[in-house]
Amino acid sequence: MSAPVQVAVVMGVSGSGKTTLAQALAEAWDATFLDADDFHSEEARARMASGQPLTDEMRVPWVQRIASDLQRRVAAGERVTLAFSGLRRRHREMLRATGLPLRFLFLHGDAGLIAARMRQRSGHYMPVTLLDSQFATLEPPVGEDDVVPIAVALEPQAQLDAALQAIDATA
Repeated sequence: MSAPVQVAVVMGVSGSGKTTLAQALAEAWDATFLDADDFHSEEARARMASGQPLTDEMRVPWVQRIASDLQRRVAAGERVTLAFSGLRRRHREMLRATGLPLRFLFLHGDAGLIAARMRQRSGHYMPVTLLDSQFATLEPPVGEDDVVPIAVALEPQAQLDAALQAIDATA
């Protein structure tokens, strides 16, 4: 029997609703909410705000900072929900390599719906013009047993119910 999930990673392209679901899950599951965007360097944020996507080399230290923080928090007894793009398999593998009991919740859906949602939000550094690069970068988590897909088109409560079921929060 595997250890109970301590980290729920809500993944997907920008605008898919990762933050909204991860925050709702943190409240329902009595967990700490983390936004992976908060772990970006100022240089990386400025680059994305100027409409340039990050390179894989730029993402590695970002994922390392996230992995270290997750390890520290779980060692202290916390449960964590993380809003994290997780677009590259190797980045997901870096989180798996921590050995933490985690589950990925993959928000997936239509690019047109996600672009419409991105146009409605304000105050976010990621422009809708980078959505195509997000989809181009995404390596779908096919064959990854610890990934549970959740449709972007679902209502928020239905997404939360699916997330709670995926992490077996009722056990």
